[in-house]
Amino acid sequence: MVSAASFVLTKVTLESLAVSDYSLAVIGQYGFVVTDLVLNSLANVTEKGFWVMGNGRALQKLTSLTIGSCPGVTDVGLEAIGKGCPNVKNFELHRCAFLSDNGLVSFTKAAPSIESLQLEECHRVTQLGLVGVLFHCSAKLKALTLVRCYGIKDMNLVLPAVSPCESVSSLSILNCPGVGNSTLAVVGKLCPLLHKLELVGLEGVTDTGFISLLESSKASLFNVNLSGCINLTDAGVLSMVKLHGSTLDVLNLNCCKKVGDASLTAIARNCPLLSDLDVSRCAITDAGITAIAHGVQLGLEVLCLAGCNSVTNKSLKALKKMGDSLQGLNIQNCKSLSSRTVDKLVDHLWMCDILF
Repeated sequence: MVSAASFVLTKVTLESLAVSDYSLAVIGQYGFVVTDLVLNSLANVTEKGFWVMGNGRALQKLTSLTIGSCPGVTDVGLEAIGKGCPNVKNFELHRCAFLSDNGLVSFTKAAPSIESLQLEECHRVTQLGLVGVLFHCSAKLKALTLVRCYGIKDMNLVLPAVSPCESVSSLSILNCPGVGNSTLAVVGKLCPLLHKLELVGLEGVTDTGFISLLESSKASLFNVNLSGCINLTDAGVLSMVKLHGSTLDVLNLNCCKKVGDASLTAIARNCPLLSDLDVSRCAITDAGITAIAHGVQLGLEVLCLAGCNSVTNKSLKALKKMGDSLQGLNIQNCKSLSSRTVDKLVDHLWMCDILF
């Protein structure tokens, strides 16, 4: 099929098939116009298959590559793919148990066009691999995402005098439990021009590491997600608002249980462009809601207060005041809001989508 359609076949997905190394070799030799390739759960494909595919040299037009749950993905095979697919822009690796720092860094060196790199459950990759990627990435890398990579843990690395990776504008570290203050400090120095920052479920991160990253930043943050960073406090949020409040558009503090009214007061005073705010399950009270209602936000469109049990009926007036701009309001599991108050909100904010 691949050889017969070698000049018309642009997208290929092989998933949960009993194919062998031979199939990948054919793709590497005949995929002349393939731009999108997905290889998922190919249990019979070995290191040789990926190595041969990379060395086939036909995948010159490949721009998007996703590989998941393939035991044949090793350092050797990944480096060959990097060399053989020079125009890949978007690359995702999921559950590749045998990939190590060496293979990841070798791939990064060999792939000059990578713009977006995502690693999920690649547990042999450590902080050294992360730093290596940022050291050696091309000037085109814009987005780096790490999801449930348990091998990345804090190390006391001393960085040599190298140029930072100024092309990276988006960094997402999601549910990597070993990531703490040391990792954030290193990443902050290597990625000083971030516009989007996602640090989700990082219980080892405290204000110290977060502020260190913020202070290394030379750009303005637009989108920040700190959901599940349970050890961040008002001090970290206040530092972020002081440095980046004027440009923040989206802010997610869901489950930051040590964040309270002081943060909302600072946000109200310093974030004029904020359109989406999530403070679900935070330690906020009616005073914080009142501060937001009288703040500088002229276009707050989405406000999430789910699980904020200290928000009471006293916030009714403040919530009504925000009705001119609000398009979405989440007050689910706000146990101190009575059904009567909710009914009044629904009547008054009739143009707003309210979850209760």
